[in-house]
Amino acid sequence: MKAEEKPKIVFDEKTKFKTRYHKLIIEKENRENIGIAVYQGIIKIALPRSFDITSEEAQQAVRLGVVEALRIEAKMSLPLKVEMFAEKFGLSYNRVFIKNLKTRWGSCSNRNNINLNLHLMRLPERLIDYVVLHELAHTVEKNHGKEFWALLETFVKDARKIDKELGKYSTKNDLNIYG
Repeated sequence: MKAEEKPKIVFDEKTKFKTRYHKLIIEKENRENIGIAVYQGIIKIALPRSFDITSEEAQQAVRLGVVEALRIEAKMSLPLKVEMFAEKFGLSYNRVFIKNLKTRWGSCSNRNNINLNLHLMRLPERLIDYVVLHELAHTVEKNHGKEFWALLETFVKDARKIDKELGKYSTKNDLNIYG
């Protein structure tokens, strides 16, 4: 089992890491506490000079900074995608929520609220579009029956094939999926 698991990435000052719109910068400074800031396309992690960058506390700070950047990016783009696709296909929904979901890419409530995982921002654009369309299809068909897949197929060709491809990606947000 260990051989199959990817090792967690250990971030340090030399790590080159980017989200879609943010670049990670880790710096040691004259300070007493860890600082995390996400602004103007930067995820800045400021560590005390004496701090061990490989410590769990430092690594957790990096993960928190990256998750916050993904949340910002998701809130900027995902609601617009939902709105655009709903208009294009004549679908209606109530509200869009961005969440740090542990096991799902998205969901649609009985009230047609759409919940989307902020970790969608790690996926290729076409898979993001697929998830958004999948959840919008649930505003009409609440289950994964024949009618659901037929409807989804009118929005996106090869829906089941794309769904299978999506299954190759993990919703786990511990960042050992980054490389």
